[in-house]
Amino acid sequence: MKILLFGKNGQVGWELQRSLAPLGELVALDFDSPGPLSGDFSNPDALAATMRAVQPQIVVNAAAHTGVDSCESELARAHALNAAAPAVLAHEAQTLGAWLVHYSTDYVFDGSGTTPRTEDAPTGPLSVYGRTKLDGEDAIRASGCRHVILRTSWVYGARGANFAKTMLRLAEERERLAVIDDQVGAPTGAELLADVTAHVLRAALVRPEVSGTYHCVAAGETSWHGYARHVIEFARAAGRPVKVRADAIAPIPTSAYPTPAVRPKNSRLDTGKLRATFGLTLPPWQQGVDRVLTELLQPGP
Repeated sequence: MKILLFGKNGQVGWELQRSLAPLGELVALDFDSPGPLSGDFSNPDALAATMRAVQPQIVVNAAAHTGVDSCESELARAHALNAAAPAVLAHEAQTLGAWLVHYSTDYVFDGSGTTPRTEDAPTGPLSVYGRTKLDGEDAIRASGCRHVILRTSWVYGARGANFAKTMLRLAEERERLAVIDDQVGAPTGAELLADVTAHVLRAALVRPEVSGTYHCVAAGETSWHGYARHVIEFARAAGRPVKVRADAIAPIPTSAYPTPAVRPKNSRLDTGKLRATFGLTLPPWQQGVDRVLTELLQPGP
């Protein structure tokens, strides 16, 4: 069995190279992969040609324009990468009879209220990023291909930039911090997403009726302020030179930190459908964060 992975060098794509390898022959591409096969999402013709050349049974799309703020000024690029390219993959997957796995986001919702959103809750994106990701979802569903769309939130990994790394750096540089406290979600590890993807695909190959959209986030919830406190206290307990005191991490509202893109305040996602369909247990968000922090805080050789 052949598996074609796009976005291999992103946080999720990097972990997928590990989790998907036992399932079959893995062809992993990124935007700038050399050679005849293309992972360039700005070139739809090359993407279609790559799909036809590889003839995969499974396609996993971990590529996207994830710069939430930059999407506001890069509308054409955001649409090309988040909507048009997934539409090409879906069309080719339908033609080949292949499964398509695609990652989406809580940004497809308007972030109102405090209730976790289910998969069939009304959408209402507040940003270009959210709108183009929803357009990508819609194109996949309209194609008729067998697919699994996994909506997630607050993704992090040991590889690449992330919120935890930023907090660790700032905590060693400053005596006081101010962090947003009215946006709530679940920090979700790239490693967890990759492992769930492999489990889901094993089931999907023998149960085509599971095709559809699912929410996949770690269990529990916190604010960015709560997330920051957890990271900094973990680092302090691990003996890192943390300057900021626990009582010197001030909670602030979103309005105090304006950004080009509007962020949803409620990023809670209900994972009941995923857990029931595939028999999965999603660990608490602290477990994955602590594991990555342990890796990040290990002394070098």
